[in-house]
Amino acid sequence: MRPRKLSTSPPVVSYEDCPAKTFESARGVGQGRSVLNHCTIVGRVAEELIRRMPASLSSSLFSPGAPLVAGAHDIGKVSPTFVEKIRRACTPGLCNISQLTGIDPQLESRWGGHAGVSQLTAISVGAPRLVPEILGQHHGFSPSVAGSRASDEIFGGAPWQHERERLLVTLKKALECDWPESLTPAQARVLAGLTSVADWIGSGEFFEQPTSDWEQNIGKAVDAAGFIAPTYRKNLSFQDIFGFQPREAQTILACEVKGPGVYVLEAPMGLGKTEAALYCAYQEINRGTANGIYFALPTQLTSNKIYDRFNLFLASILSKDCAHRALLLHGSAWLFDTDMGEEGRPGGSWFNQSKRGLLAPFAVGTIDQALMSAMHVKHGFVRAFGLAGKVVILDEVHTYDAYTGTLLDAMVALLRSIDCTVIILSATLSQDRRRQLLAHPVAASGYPLISACSPAGFSEVAVSAGADTSVQIPVCADEQQAADEALRRAEQGQQVLWIENTVAEAQCRFLELAARAQDIGVTCGLLHSRFTPADRQTKEEVWVDLFGRKGHGQRGEHGRILIGTQVLEQSLDIDADFLVSRFAPTDMLFQRLGRLWRHPDTPRAPSAVCEAWLIAPDLQAAIESPEQAFGSSAFVYSAYVLCRSLEVWRSVERVNLPSDIRPMIERTYCGREEAGFM
Repeated sequence: MRPRKLSTSPPVVSYEDCPAKTFESARGVGQGRSVLNHCTIVGRVAEELIRRMPASLSSSLFSPGAPLVAGAHDIGKVSPTFVEKIRRACTPGLCNISQLTGIDPQLESRWGGHAGVSQLTAISVGAPRLVPEILGQHHGFSPSVAGSRASDEIFGGAPWQHERERLLVTLKKALECDWPESLTPAQARVLAGLTSVADWIGSGEFFEQPTSDWEQNIGKAVDAAGFIAPTYRKNLSFQDIFGFQPREAQTILACEVKGPGVYVLEAPMGLGKTEAALYCAYQEINRGTANGIYFALPTQLTSNKIYDRFNLFLASILSKDCAHRALLLHGSAWLFDTDMGEEGRPGGSWFNQSKRGLLAPFAVGTIDQALMSAMHVKHGFVRAFGLAGKVVILDEVHTYDAYTGTLLDAMVALLRSIDCTVIILSATLSQDRRRQLLAHPVAASGYPLISACSPAGFSEVAVSAGADTSVQIPVCADEQQAADEALRRAEQGQQVLWIENTVAEAQCRFLELAARAQDIGVTCGLLHSRFTPADRQTKEEVWVDLFGRKGHGQRGEHGRILIGTQVLEQSLDIDADFLVSRFAPTDMLFQRLGRLWRHPDTPRAPSAVCEAWLIAPDLQAAIESPEQAFGSSAFVYSAYVLCRSLEVWRSVERVNLPSDIRPMIERTYCGREEAGFM
């Protein structure tokens, strides 16, 4: 529905006199900077943000007209409803604008406020495709302007539109550029993010005083917002950074990663995939083809642990006088607790370190933070801008991806189009899943394997698998028998890991085992994602260290049982003597097996045998009634995938790692026709 007409035609206010903001002083609230002044500031801030990127990235991501797009975001403030809104907000006597009779500022809600007018004005003057949408969305949402025109009477008619056009002419001269000639959808998404960020910075404390000189504050404001380029130690070797010689897979990946593209490292648990990806990220930064790193993991717990390792890595590659460190992001961090309107400013809540999020040069967080860069969520394009040109490491990517698989593919495609170097790490991908992530046909079936889609072309490179580790796999339906066995092993001094699929099940198992363990001198621990942050941090430090390399000296003291959920299966360097696991999809089970007999130099009780018990129902009962057979696990994982996995594992007496990983993944996920209950 088009906005209604005004009751009277308002007098025209020259664009030079139109205010963009209010300004609060000791006398009260008065007019702030003019629209021209504010738009010019934002354009110059955008120009400075682009200048601080590596030249190879800024030239491909942003055209010469990008600062004009950012600056033009508020041309819609030259409209009678907005001007009257500013006038009413001012203290009497502190505004130079006469009342615009018959103008109701509340009407702006019908068309998305001044951003909607900016969009319509850009359409009217023939701005290139996608530019009007960028101007309209700079507050994070699309305005409701369908069926409207910039010259409609509600926006002031032709006289006010003429003032907006005059403003654009002046703005082009001030910023010394014209509209971009053309934009790809990916470039437009990044430019939309640049526009919003430049607006937030340009609305901040460095530019509040309307009569003060602003040009000298551009650099200071960008610095205060945290956009300070890190300084690095140049040409470091793998050993310089990590203190040991690289393994074959780490060396090959470093040779294959050659600029923006998509790279997949498939390798068994414990092969050093994290170090391989981080070294490649350093190489890209050292070559000037990347401007930062985002390390994404599936869960908060795993990102907590990687955070510590990531900062040790930064300490090795950054110059001694560089104060940068990684931010730790979670799903509840930055965008979720603030609307981040244009009044966000350096020193204000949005620019607190915990909320800068993906805009920081280095960050560790969950995959969902990055996924929203490709989703239609408020300010999703700001996330895209924050990731543009970075090395994005996606750790623990699995074939089982029922909820985020399509989103992940879309995100990888977007990241590739905005000059990111995407490094995907996995122990458990099927051929088809790898093809989807790479968006390229695949042929090699070896394992471990490195696949590369780079500017140099496509390649698949096999890596030596090394010696197999053989794991005995009893499939057991009797939970009580498994509990008795766990206690017996722990009483012999073994370090036992028990993984459930839900927090409730883990809590119940802990209560049962802890009560019985106390009588035999065995310590029990519980680790899941629902503890308070402080408690979780304490428990992580104690138990992950006890089951990791730091705990080698304490393993012989007595047996232990650590009970937990999926947080124990990913990105944690823990090493158990015996494993009990609730049944899960094949790739999840392999992840859990990766926490068993992980390192050959780990001291173990003499009675220890490399064995994992899987608690699973009868296959036929599971097919006919999965919710009853699998219990709550059928609500965590797809019942179909659980049944397909159980088909593969029910007849297995032992698995050889890593040589059995690829065949069992393919048997679980290969396409086939189904009939009956399946």
